[in-house]
Amino acid sequence: MNSPEQPLPTFDEVLLCTPHTTAEQVGLFLRRCLIPCNEGKKIYTMLYADELSYDVSCRAEELFQHLQHYNSTYRLVILCNCEREHSYIPSAFSQYKVHMIPQRPLPEIQRYLQHHYRVTRPSSSAASVFKDHMCVGIVSSKRAGVGK
Repeated sequence: MNSPEQPLPTFDEVLLCTPHTTAEQVGLFLRRCLIPCNEGKKIYTMLYADELSYDVSCRAEELFQHLQHYNSTYRLVILCNCEREHSYIPSAFSQYKVHMIPQRPLPEIQRYLQHHYRVTRPSSSAASVFKDHMCVGIVSSKRAGVGK
């Protein structure tokens, strides 16, 4: 948010981890992050890395230890649920741990995201169904089963 005109991360910069994420998927992601290339400006992010299975986590740590020697300028962020801080990945990378609390007020964060998710030309776009021609939207309800 310090550089509002910079684009949001692209699909190759983010890995959304689940218990079903494979070692191959994590390996490809880590290779993109840790093998030097001419870009060098991307920030790679693993979301919910604490949900990886034990076997996948072990292989990911081994690959990270092996590949980090090839690139000292990598930029990798691993986000985990603080309630699962004792799972494998948070424990293995605990020396790099930083507790984060959003530092910006919610309205400012919302404006930033609106800037990036607004469709500039909404003609015949699915974004026309969302408020203010946004290309993403969240539909929620406090009651279950109300058709949302």
